[in-house]
Amino acid sequence: MPLNPTESEPAGPRQRVLWLSTVAFTVMFAVWLMLGVLGLEMKKDTALMLGDSAAGMSAGEIKTAVQGRFEWLLAVAILSGSLLRLNFGIWADKYGGRSMMILLLVLSAVPTYWLAHASSYDELLICAALFGLAGNSFTVGIAWNSAWFPERTKGTALGVFGAGNVGAAGTKLMVILVPSLLTLVPTAGLLGGIVPGGWRVVPVLYAVLLVAMAATILFVAPKVDRKPGRGRPMVEMLAPLQFVRVWRFSLYYVVVFGAYVALAAWLPDYYRTNYFADLPQQEAVRLSALLTALFIFPASLLRPLGGYLSDRFGPRAVTYSMFVLMTAATMPLCLPATVLPLGVIGFTALMFIVGVGMGIGKASVYKYVPNYFPLDVGAVGGLVGMLGALGGFILPKVFGTLGRATGAPQAAFIVLLAITLGSLVWLHLVVMRIKAAETAVEPELVAVPVAA
Repeated sequence: MPLNPTESEPAGPRQRVLWLSTVAFTVMFAVWLMLGVLGLEMKKDTALMLGDSAAGMSAGEIKTAVQGRFEWLLAVAILSGSLLRLNFGIWADKYGGRSMMILLLVLSAVPTYWLAHASSYDELLICAALFGLAGNSFTVGIAWNSAWFPERTKGTALGVFGAGNVGAAGTKLMVILVPSLLTLVPTAGLLGGIVPGGWRVVPVLYAVLLVAMAATILFVAPKVDRKPGRGRPMVEMLAPLQFVRVWRFSLYYVVVFGAYVALAAWLPDYYRTNYFADLPQQEAVRLSALLTALFIFPASLLRPLGGYLSDRFGPRAVTYSMFVLMTAATMPLCLPATVLPLGVIGFTALMFIVGVGMGIGKASVYKYVPNYFPLDVGAVGGLVGMLGALGGFILPKVFGTLGRATGAPQAAFIVLLAITLGSLVWLHLVVMRIKAAETAVEPELVAVPVAA
């Protein structure tokens, strides 16, 4: 199989790779963030979260302890889906994207089902560490698709695949659907407890989807895997990481993806606290989830558009434009309500614009990778994805710490503006340097025929 796919190859196999990987990534992204769905119900189970240590605690102490332990579960799952992205990207290049995607689906399904039967907090932690591996499916899919698509359409393909992180929106919308879903299964469960009742039915549903997707890829995806990293020593595959531009791309991805993950987790509480504090809790939760989805949808579903635009105009121009758009939309969000009272409609509209910038920008940033490192998409894409995902882990804590320290609810947007503006300035300096170099070369090119 060729390392550089061409337009003359049949389109059927690569289209199967694209759509199968996209659906698989959508499911695994939802699994990676499924604790966002289960949190409200899980935290009610004091015996599961605290065990015997709950005895003798006051109601306030129990609430604090449960919240702290639940935050650790979230952290473990996110880190598990972030820290190994470089490894999985390299393995996808060496052993094939098809094989690694099937492996991840199966590996994620087992702890996902186990979560439904966990009886202690220690089991919950182990399950979170194992099903969190699903988050690494992004770099596997990027490497898999890059090996199959020609350069002219690679950006569009990677954009379509990346739209699978709309699974985060599915997770948020399940906050609305879960109460109805829970009533479909008796408390005692079904099939002798194989399908448990209550919140535990949700991980069972996810586990079934993971296994079904693994079987589909096994029988439908092209049987011959493309392995651009096969036979190459690890030192050679890691060599591109020495270039500064790789780390620059990683910063860009923190802005468009890390901040996206952080805001997707942080916005529901922001809506409840600042706009729906007077509503009943369940109604406030549902409205917050719906409005957060209005940010998540453009930030996910516009990735194909970002890929298409990057194929046509180049990733640099598209990324630059999206940073400008995000900067303009974020500035009003940084102002206190006494200066600029946005209201829920104005705030949601600006967040939608930020989502548009992130959705298109996620695709344009990743289009840089095969442009500069066509044979090292797994390693470079893995590092970029890993640091972007780590941004999604760190930024919510920065948001919360700065907000508590200043007492300003808009503190999170000041952080977002700072990293966006910093990335825009760095990119602008790169563009100016490139233009200066082109200007310096042009007189030499003109002088050659004259001298001749």
